[in-house]
Amino acid sequence: MSTEPEHGGELIPRPERTPDALRVALARIAPHRLAEMEQQKNEAFSLAAEHDTLGPLHGWLNVWAREVEIERRYDLSTRRRSALEALHRTSDKADPAFRAAMDELRAVEDEAARAVSE
Repeated sequence: MSTEPEHGGELIPRPERTPDALRVALARIAPHRLAEMEQQKNEAFSLAAEHDTLGPLHGWLNVWAREVEIERRYDLSTRRRSALEALHRTSDKADPAFRAAMDELRAVEDEAARAVSE
């Protein structure tokens, strides 16, 4: 698959917010993350069963809808990668570059969360 965006800055269209649709989308755009997704899904199911609540499943779905949104959008994935690279250049939490990178990561996640909640 080409790494160039196909849909105006999007690698793929936004998938439906279902476990199967998110898994298929992730397999297309970031297959190296499928094991991570599956592990977190299993943990969410275990917690849901243990505590007799759907909260962990909703949480898992929210996290992975946001992660797929970031991975599928060139702008968000580029911004996240740049912020992570900046964090690797400094470990000093007092460094303004550290704070700026953390703020950018939060902004990327917030933008993705807004996009998938529309």
